[in-house]
Amino acid sequence: MKIHHDLDITNRAAAALQIEALVAAHRPDRVVLELPTDGPSPATLSAMARAQRMCRSMDVAFAVTGADVHLPEGRDQAPARLDAGARRRR
Repeated sequence: MKIHHDLDITNRAAAALQIEALVAAHRPDRVVLELPTDGPSPATLSAMARAQRMCRSMDVAFAVTGADVHLPEGRDQAPARLDAGARRRR
């Protein structure tokens, strides 16, 4: 799959949903996401992270090309997250 241009807040969710729909429909063994730049926007990284989590939950291999982005390699390294939208104080 290829993201043709950097995403912004207005199209991030739609792109993530489209990726999820394609993976759910085709059930590939591996998903390779090609990012448009070496310095993807925060919205593009957000969509990529959502796709990575979805692939992990479906036991589908996930890789990224076109950008210098480092993802955890081990499946036991879940990304940090806040529970149910709660905000934590520092």
